[in-house]
Amino acid sequence: MINKERLLRDNRLCKAIIGLSVEELKNLAAEFSACDLIYRKKNRKDHERQMGAGQKGFIPTPLDKLLFILLYLKCYPTYDLQGLLLGLDRTRVCRWVKILLPVLEMTLGRECVLPARQIRSAEEFFRAFPGVKDVFIDGTERPVQKPKNLRRRKKMYSGKKRQTTRKGLIMTDETRQIGCIPMSKNGHRHDKRLLDKVDIIRHIPPEVTIWADTGFQGIDKQHPNTQIGFVE
Repeated sequence: MINKERLLRDNRLCKAIIGLSVEELKNLAAEFSACDLIYRKKNRKDHERQMGAGQKGFIPTPLDKLLFILLYLKCYPTYDLQGLLLGLDRTRVCRWVKILLPVLEMTLGRECVLPARQIRSAEEFFRAFPGVKDVFIDGTERPVQKPKNLRRRKKMYSGKKRQTTRKGLIMTDETRQIGCIPMSKNGHRHDKRLLDKVDIIRHIPPEVTIWADTGFQGIDKQHPNTQIGFVE
């Protein structure tokens, strides 16, 4: 698990990892602990065993649970990456996120909005980008371990980065708030082809301006309000 002792001693590290100061974390932890107990009682199936009995889970304390879900929201890693960092299987990470996110929302008294993976309608677009007038689209690549299989290695090889990568898209608003991160694909794919594959452009209303770099040449034919070549 996360090194709690070190985190609670280092205010800068605490802000970098979970986005809160040590004092803010301690204040939130007390309320989170109470909400965690309420949530478990509410969703507990009929058992004769008392609360707290039995084998302790991998995330034993409310503070551990709070750090786990705050790390996920702050850094938004894949389940595989968070599992690797914390020594868990990706399926367990997925299960814990689904359990702990409602507890955090209960604690904060509001919904925690994560970037969308897909946008299938104008309604979903405005849910991800409420009241937005401009959106910015860019491609990003992250290096991955070179596969042993030559066919897979060729598909993942990025000529631009000269290494095997996974390529993804990021869509933000003018405040750099990320509203959509589609699933990543093999690194050999071109930015425009990847954007066509996820099929987002046709769901962006015409009154919203799309800003993109020259790697997305052609989307101006799909969306009338597009500015190409102005993204740094």
